[in-house]
Amino acid sequence: MDDSEKDFNLKVVLVSFKQCLTDKGEVLLDHYIASWKGLVRFLNSLGAVFSFISKDVVSKLQIMERLRSSPQSEHYTSLQSMVAYEVSNKLVDMDHRSHPRHPHSGCRTVLRLHRALHWLQLFLDGLRTSSEDARTSTLCSEAYNATLANYHSWIVRQAVTVAFCALPSRKVFLEAMNMESSEQAVEMLGEALPFIEHVYDISQKLYAEHSLLDLP
Repeated sequence: MDDSEKDFNLKVVLVSFKQCLTDKGEVLLDHYIASWKGLVRFLNSLGAVFSFISKDVVSKLQIMERLRSSPQSEHYTSLQSMVAYEVSNKLVDMDHRSHPRHPHSGCRTVLRLHRALHWLQLFLDGLRTSSEDARTSTLCSEAYNATLANYHSWIVRQAVTVAFCALPSRKVFLEAMNMESSEQAVEMLGEALPFIEHVYDISQKLYAEHSLLDLP
């Protein structure tokens, strides 16, 4: 485990997700990216079992960072400004039947992160509300089946289900959050998850309004 993985702290991610949202309900992409980086450190600290998700997330974050540093960066300040810019300039592939012309569009990239965030949100909430002897493999599988499984092939779903069987205990998950105790980790999850859920809900509504939830 490298230092960046040891540095994960749930409080830091909580603050970052709080900073994602402006008073007007805009989702700021710099803080969204930073929030995800914190979650990736958490996933990586638990071993290779989550690598199938964390590697994909990292590649998507790199795409978003390139857009944020591109000549068009002003259009990628918030999720709302990005969607408005890409939709109005036809930079989003809406047609499932044609070969994608914009596979690295911001809208498509964030949609993949958005789906993964929903899985992690449900899983963390399961950890928070479950009993001490709850099986993390069951909690994770239930969250996965309700979210990411809908977009993965049968082969991937089978491999993921098997991988989840090797998940550490609930106690290990809570300790990985680097709080002083498991009880504090549960309490902090209770504070963090509403912010994660709020970011997810705003993103979901925005994508639905522009018919972007099923981008190829």
